[in-house]
Amino acid sequence: MSYQAPLKDLMFNLHHLAELDLLADTVPAFADAGVETAAAVLEECAKFNESVLAPLNWEGDQRPSWFEDGRVVTTPGFKEAFRQFAQGGWQGLQHPIAFGGQGLPKTLGASAIEILNSANLSFALCPLLTDGAIDAILTAGSEAQKATYLPRMISGAWTGTMNLTEPQAGSDLAAVRTRAEPQADGTHRLFGTKIFITYGEHDMADNIVHLVLARVAGAPEGVKGISLFIVPKFLVNPDGSLGDRNDVHCVSIEHKMGIKASPTAVLQYGDHGGAVGYLVGEANRGLEYMFIMMNAARFAVGVQGIAVAERAYQKAVQYARDRVQSRPVDGSQKDAVAIIHHPDVKRTLMTMRALTEGCRAMATVAAAAYDRAHHHPDAAARAQNQAFYEFLVPLVKGYSTEMSLEVTSLGVQVHGGMGFIEETGAAQYYRDAKILTIYEGTTAIQANDLVGRKTARDGGQMARTVAAQIAATESQLAAGSAQAQAVGMRLKAAREAFIEAVDFIALHARTDPNAVYAGAVPYLMLAGNLVAGWQLARSLCAAERALEQGDDPLFLQTKVATARVYADHILSRVGGLRDSIVQGHAGVCAVAVEAL
Repeated sequence: MSYQAPLKDLMFNLHHLAELDLLADTVPAFADAGVETAAAVLEECAKFNESVLAPLNWEGDQRPSWFEDGRVVTTPGFKEAFRQFAQGGWQGLQHPIAFGGQGLPKTLGASAIEILNSANLSFALCPLLTDGAIDAILTAGSEAQKATYLPRMISGAWTGTMNLTEPQAGSDLAAVRTRAEPQADGTHRLFGTKIFITYGEHDMADNIVHLVLARVAGAPEGVKGISLFIVPKFLVNPDGSLGDRNDVHCVSIEHKMGIKASPTAVLQYGDHGGAVGYLVGEANRGLEYMFIMMNAARFAVGVQGIAVAERAYQKAVQYARDRVQSRPVDGSQKDAVAIIHHPDVKRTLMTMRALTEGCRAMATVAAAAYDRAHHHPDAAARAQNQAFYEFLVPLVKGYSTEMSLEVTSLGVQVHGGMGFIEETGAAQYYRDAKILTIYEGTTAIQANDLVGRKTARDGGQMARTVAAQIAATESQLAAGSAQAQAVGMRLKAAREAFIEAVDFIALHARTDPNAVYAGAVPYLMLAGNLVAGWQLARSLCAAERALEQGDDPLFLQTKVATARVYADHILSRVGGLRDSIVQGHAGVCAVAVEAL
């Protein structure tokens, strides 16, 4: 079985959790982007991805992009698929109409992006980075830069990249050494090396627009002296046509354990007189502008985790239906049965499903908060939603990608020995998923952000606001069915554990930061677990209401069961996470570095 987009679940979330119709009624720009429009868009999205991109996923793993004679050749079929992707308008789905986009909300765009990444994670990285570059130029670029680059990037004629990392500067961007020399005509000449540049060179588009962090001579040391530059692969003539080749060249691509079809380039700037670059915004504010790209990319990478988990789940379910082995443990049949009937396999599959659907629900709600933060007519509502969205981003990125590792690993486990054999394809999802916890900020970086900027800075105020909203859902569950009440009990215990962790962080962040940050990743995992479980609890309430109206009983009953599985098997983990945050620092901090 190939990939099938989970349209029912995506639409359920858009309707019941994101309240897309309410968003359309509230925001004039989204008046035509309600549930009915979403259903039509996602159905077309599913058709394209299931038929065009999903079949290329295995091909990309077996025949990755390769480097020869200074150029990168992508996996056979990718170039034509990208042409179809661009012609379908998928790159511009959530970008402004003024520059050729469709202007649809991020809430809808996130669902389409999940389908794209489930179909072909390696392919999807190219439009993901282009989306981030578009956002950065929209926010900080000049009107001339917007007019020159955005229409062609939004149409898919050109693609974009993000150039941060250097051999000596990974996550510590203060160590960036690429230099930019001012020129008399107002441009700059860039010199330096950038590594790990996703789709930094490829053959799928006519031009590549690199957004590059560099340091102008005389700039302050550290992150305060970094500027952002547009450096196109080909210079652009005044009439918009392509001109000379710029002095930026790919010198190699990496050989990776996963996402093999996505070329990860080493780019050399300035070997032949300097690469022409155009300053974006103000000098020395480059990191601020780049964070626009990074935050967009962090959310998108979280969606990638959900996407690859969904693909692994679907493959595991199909294998479990087909694989006949062993008699039932209850003795109900004398002959061997498909392994999907065995209790532990069923538990494993339901764990995979619950984790995936919980994170999908969380990401959908986060995207809706983003749209309301940027477009709601009420200023107070915009501020409230912005704070909520910013709190959720490290959870979507950190928890969803760690979740994807667990789900893809379980997918291999369901296959047994066959999962360890590359020909079955289960291992590809596991290998592909690993990078998601690393790029665009490791899980620890997301956790440090959650602890420092999102919890300690305001004394835990936003975290407690979220907890109060969860408590309101508990009240709804307490008045519901037996299933709802059981989920409510688990949710309440998880929320109380979360509050204990928040109190510990707020109390000790300044006086004992080592103790607090020793538990940063457990805190992120606790918070992500809780918020995903909360959204599934909301889903349960919505599903039971819909069941009363006679809607799609099998899907809705499974939605209720999935929430129960999440509560019993996943929310129940938070007590140990709380203990590792509040108490576990003692052992960590007591160990001397020399002893490790």
